[in-house]
Amino acid sequence: MFVRDPGELSPYEARDTAGFIQLMRKLKERSGLTYRELEERAARNGDVLARSTLADVLRRTSLPRPDVLAAFIRACGDGQDVASWLDARGRIAAEAAAAAPDTTDTAAATAGTAAVTAATAADSAAEMSVAAPGPEAGVQRQGDEAAGVRARRFKSRTALLATLLVVPLLALGAWALLPDSSGDSGAPAAAATTSVPLDGGWVTIRPAGTPDLCLTDGRDREGAYDSAVAVQLPCAQAPVPRVYLEPAGEGLYRIQWHHPQHGKGCLAIMGSGPVKGMLEPRQKCGQATLFRVEAATTEGAEKVRLRPSPGNRCIGIAGDDTSAGAEAIAERCTGAADQQFRIKKG
Repeated sequence: MFVRDPGELSPYEARDTAGFIQLMRKLKERSGLTYRELEERAARNGDVLARSTLADVLRRTSLPRPDVLAAFIRACGDGQDVASWLDARGRIAAEAAAAAPDTTDTAAATAGTAAVTAATAADSAAEMSVAAPGPEAGVQRQGDEAAGVRARRFKSRTALLATLLVVPLLALGAWALLPDSSGDSGAPAAAATTSVPLDGGWVTIRPAGTPDLCLTDGRDREGAYDSAVAVQLPCAQAPVPRVYLEPAGEGLYRIQWHHPQHGKGCLAIMGSGPVKGMLEPRQKCGQATLFRVEAATTEGAEKVRLRPSPGNRCIGIAGDDTSAGAEAIAERCTGAADQQFRIKKG
């Protein structure tokens, strides 16, 4: 079960690069170690962490290399949390890339032509690691693999051109709750099946009728289950776990919870037992439920509904209850207000 500990230092508290570096500074302060002592401890761990490099990292406002970050976390004595720090770093790097200014097709084509020309003049430069959005090249460790960090090399001008041509496509993934383009047919909300394309990222999921409440971890009100389930609680009281919407392809998403102590869990619908139909976080995300996000009304996509896939159910609030602590549950789609949610960046 996810247990909140507001005093726990967690990389998932960071919302951007500056916040991430600030958490690293706090971790160093908490360790009570000097730069020299951290360098020596890293060496005993089999890592390379020059004190000058670390001092430079903590002065800057850019993300550290994955290998430097992993060595630093281990040297601070938090080796069990390396994967969480690397995962949080990867999320921030991806969000920063997605937030970069849009590039028009013409500008992208011009940049691609210039890049190919440069590659022709100096093919050897293409052998170097290219700093591109997403995972970065670095010294690989098992912790890196857990966070999905991998090296990327572009060894030919063809590969470089292909990468640059993807840029305008990535620009189309900017976060937006797009309006329903299907036109108003006058059908009831329960019959609407217009998918709402969302970009992945940190979000809050709030029942549309109770916008001060957020879906987060709690216990079933009957006390019939000894693990966490998804309930609605005041957002101000639910800083953790943080919620990450992960695109899974074909218009489907996983809902991840990131907890400072327990790491990542993905929501899955319980198929049996006293809490059948409720949602619980599972560490094996491959076994989690996939959700389709659809417009909940014919007025646009501000309100959405979550439909487990496969199946014809919707996520709602047990008993249409608007009070804090009510559980989220998979139920027959009715178009009722308790099956409408707002998904916002946060």
